[in-house]
Amino acid sequence: MDIYLDANATTPVLPRARAAALAAMADDFGNPSSVHSTGLKARALMDSVRARARRLLGAPTGDLLFLSGATEGIQTAVLSALSSLRGREDIDCLLYGATEHKAVPEALRHWNKLLGLNLRVLPIPVGLDGRHDLQWLRAHAGRAGLACTMAANNETGVISDLDGIEQALAGSPALWMVDSVQALGKLELRLAAHRIDYAPFSGHKLYAPKGIGLLYVREGAPFTPLMAGGGQEGALRSGTENMSGIAALGTVLEALEDGETFMGRRTLETYRERIASALKSAFPGVVFNAPFELSLPTTLNFSVPGLDSKLLQDLFDAADVRVSGGSACGASKALPSHVLEAMGLPAWQAASAVRLSFGPASDPAFIDEACARIGSCGASLRASCLGTAEEASTPGNALDGLTRFVVGGACCYLVADADSRRCVVIDPLPELTGRIAQLLRCQEYTLVAVLDTHSHGDHVSSGGELRAALPAQFLSPGRFDALGWPQGVDAICLGAQMLTRLATPGHTVDSTAYLLHDAQMHIRLAFVGDTVMPGALGRSDFAQSAPLAFGPSLKKLEQAAGPRTLLLPAHDYDDRFASTLARECAAQPLLAQVLAGSIDARRFAEAKAELEKDLALTEYQTLACGARVDSGCAGAGHEMSAAEAQRLLRENPGLLLVDVREPYEQRLSETLPFGADAHCEAVPLSGLLNALPAWLALPAGTPVLFYCRSGNRSAQAAKALRRLGHAQAWSLSGGLALWPARGVAAEPSAAVH
Repeated sequence: MDIYLDANATTPVLPRARAAALAAMADDFGNPSSVHSTGLKARALMDSVRARARRLLGAPTGDLLFLSGATEGIQTAVLSALSSLRGREDIDCLLYGATEHKAVPEALRHWNKLLGLNLRVLPIPVGLDGRHDLQWLRAHAGRAGLACTMAANNETGVISDLDGIEQALAGSPALWMVDSVQALGKLELRLAAHRIDYAPFSGHKLYAPKGIGLLYVREGAPFTPLMAGGGQEGALRSGTENMSGIAALGTVLEALEDGETFMGRRTLETYRERIASALKSAFPGVVFNAPFELSLPTTLNFSVPGLDSKLLQDLFDAADVRVSGGSACGASKALPSHVLEAMGLPAWQAASAVRLSFGPASDPAFIDEACARIGSCGASLRASCLGTAEEASTPGNALDGLTRFVVGGACCYLVADADSRRCVVIDPLPELTGRIAQLLRCQEYTLVAVLDTHSHGDHVSSGGELRAALPAQFLSPGRFDALGWPQGVDAICLGAQMLTRLATPGHTVDSTAYLLHDAQMHIRLAFVGDTVMPGALGRSDFAQSAPLAFGPSLKKLEQAAGPRTLLLPAHDYDDRFASTLARECAAQPLLAQVLAGSIDARRFAEAKAELEKDLALTEYQTLACGARVDSGCAGAGHEMSAAEAQRLLRENPGLLLVDVREPYEQRLSETLPFGADAHCEAVPLSGLLNALPAWLALPAGTPVLFYCRSGNRSAQAAKALRRLGHAQAWSLSGGLALWPARGVAAEPSAAVH
C-alpha cells in the first residue's frame, strides 16, 4: 500500500465527490445554459455549489467564477488588474511574494510584456520565517499597480500575515491578489473582510478532481475576461461549465460544512507532531525549514544534513511513501527550492529540502503507517552508513570494489577492499567530504590515500579536508606528494588489488593516471582524470598545461592500459561512465591520428589548440575532437515498455534483470514483481563500473534489462553498456513506477469517508 504524503501537489478524489461527478455525467448531464428541465437542473446544481462556496469563503458579495483551476484564476486576475493599469502614470511596478508559486511571476511577466506596460516586476522579500517583509512592502506599495501574495505557501506551509499585508497596502493604489490554493479546508477564510481583489482556488488540492477551480473577484474590482465566447458565467468566463467537476467540488464543500469528514486544526497539529517525531528519530539532525507555529499543520518541509533531496525522495519512494522536493510543478528540474533560497536559508538546506504534506481527511491509521514507514527509511540509511555522524550506525554489507559519486558532472571515486578494510579516494569533491567520512567511520575503513589526477586551477583539492574529517585511527600514516600519493611507495595495495600511477602530462603538467590491477596484475580500470573523457579530450590551454606532452601521454596510456581497458574520467557531463581508447578513436579523429603515429606531438598540440580556440570553451567544458559517436543509442531505442519487457521475460530465460537502485532503496523493496524464476542482480548505479567488464564479456545476444524507480537511472546504465559495445542493453521505461503489477492506492483515509 502506498502512503501518499504529497497532498500539496494533489489529492485523491473523495469517494463521495467521485460519485457526484459520475452522477453529473450520467444523470444530471444538462447544459446549465439550456432552458429545458434538464438544463435547469444543472443550473440549480451550479447555483447551489456557488452559494455554498460563498458561505465557506466568507464572500457574500463579489463574483465567484467556476474555471479550470488556480493557473487560469491567476492568469485572469493578473490580466484584469494589468489591463486597468494602462495609461496610469502613478504606477511603476508590480509586486509578488518572493516565495510565490512560479505561476504568479510568470503570469506577471507575460501580461506585462503582452500589454506593453513595461513595469518593473519586483519580488517582495521574506524573512527566515518565510513571511513577507512588511516594511519593504510598505515602502514600495505607493507606486505599485498589483501586489500578489499567498494565503499559505505550497512548499513550506507558512501562513501569510494577511492583516499585516493589508495594513502595509493601506493608501496604496495597488490591487491585491491572494493565492488561496493551499488555504481551502485548512484555514478560516474571510475574503470580504479584507480588501482582497482576487483569490484563486483549485479543487484538486482538496479531494476534488483536476480541472475545476474558483476565482473570487471583489465587487468593483477591475475585470477583463480571459475567455470570451458564449457568455457563460455572466460573460466573465465563457465556455460550457465543467458540471461533473462542479458537482464533485460541491460535495467536497458540503463535507467541509458538515464538519465530519475533515479533521480539525488541533487533530492535524497532533498528526504533524507525530510525523515530526518520527522524522527526528529516523534522521537525527533533521532541520525543519519553517516554524510550525506559523505554518499549516498539514505541511512539513525538512532537510537532513549530508543528504540531498533526490536521495531522500528515492529512499521514501522505495518504501512506497510519496513525497516531493518542493513544488510538484518544478520537481522535474531538480533545482534547489527557490522558496527556501528566498527565505535566506543555507544552500545545503535548499538543496536537501523535502516537502511532506497530508490532507485534512487523513485518519490516525494512515498517520500510524506513515510514521512506521519513515522509521524504516531511517533504518535503511543507517544500514547503508548514511546516517548522521552523531548516531550509531549498523552497517550492512561491507564496501567492496568501486563506488562512483557525481556532483555537477564532476566524478569522485572510492576504491575499497572489504577484506583488508583499506580504501583510496580519487578526485575528492568538497560536497562529498561529510558523506565519505561518515561512510568510512561507519565501516571502519583505513583511508590509505586521497589522490588527485591533476592540479586544479580553479579550486584547492578537498583531500586535506577529507583527511581532517577522519579520526587518526582511520588514516594511513606517512607523508604524501602534492597529488596525495604516499611518498616512497611505488604501489598502493588494497587486498588483492593494487593501484599504480602513470604520469600523463598534457591537461596539466602534473596530470596522472592511476591504474587498478587485479591479483594477476592485469589492469582492470584506469582513472585518467581529464586526459581522456568519454567523447572528448581535456583542455590543454591552462597556465599549468603541457600541450606538447599531451600526445606522447596518450600513446603512453595506450601502451600501458591497452585499447580496451575502461577509462574513468574526472568529469562526465553526459553520464557515459567510462570509455576505452578503441571507442574514443572511432569518435575522435585527432586522437586516432596521434595513437596511429600519423601526427607528431607538435602538430597534435597545434590542431587541438585551434579546436579549443574555435569552440571558445570555458574551463568547465570539455573538448570533443571530432563527431561524437553513440554506438547503438540512436533516439529512445534503449527503452522498453512494461509489456515488451514481460514478453522478453517469457521468450528469453537467460534475460538478465539488473536493479540499479542504491542499497538503501533495495532494502526497502525486496519483493520485486518479475517472478521467482527471474535472473535478477542488484548493481547500484554508483557501483555500475564494477559490473561493466563482466557484462561486456557476455555473448552478444544476451539481453540485459536495467530497471529503477522511474527509468532515469536505468536509462543511464543501458546507454553506457550500449556505448561500450553490448547492443542488447535496455531500460525499463517508466521503471517500477509503471510496472502493471504495482497498483497505486489512494490515501486510505480518503477512501473511508
